[in-house]
Amino acid sequence: MSAKYDSKRTKTDVLIEEGTFNPAPAKVRDPKFRDSEFFDPHDAVQVKYEMLRRVSIDKVSVTEVSDEYGVSRPTYYQAKANFDMAGIAGLVPAKPGPRGPHKVDGDVLAFLQAQLAPGEPVRARELAKLLRQELDIELHPRSIERVLKKSGR
Repeated sequence: MSAKYDSKRTKTDVLIEEGTFNPAPAKVRDPKFRDSEFFDPHDAVQVKYEMLRRVSIDKVSVTEVSDEYGVSRPTYYQAKANFDMAGIAGLVPAKPGPRGPHKVDGDVLAFLQAQLAPGEPVRARELAKLLRQELDIELHPRSIERVLKKSGR
């Protein structure tokens, strides 16, 4: 059985792993999030959706809803913009961390490509050592293979 569907994991475990755990559930003061099996103040996506619904459908002011859900008004407007652009998926927090090969800029790629001999296989471990020696850059051999493959080599 896949870890994703392991029956021993709790909902909180899944929310944390998926990046949708609300770190401040106590700030959610909407009464429906208290003593309810359906509404869960730990579920950040559900909290954001209900917050947007309160303004859009119940016609509660943004200031009042922001206070009731324990978020700033800019946070409300960002959630609204994300929802307007991508629906529910826009309410899922973005994964933290770098987006792409942040150590490999044009100069590093040119250095790597200059070390390659036509017709020879890529020797990523050797390239990693050269990068460390020549440019003082630590790069995993697998990352080197991926970036060279992406660049057409």
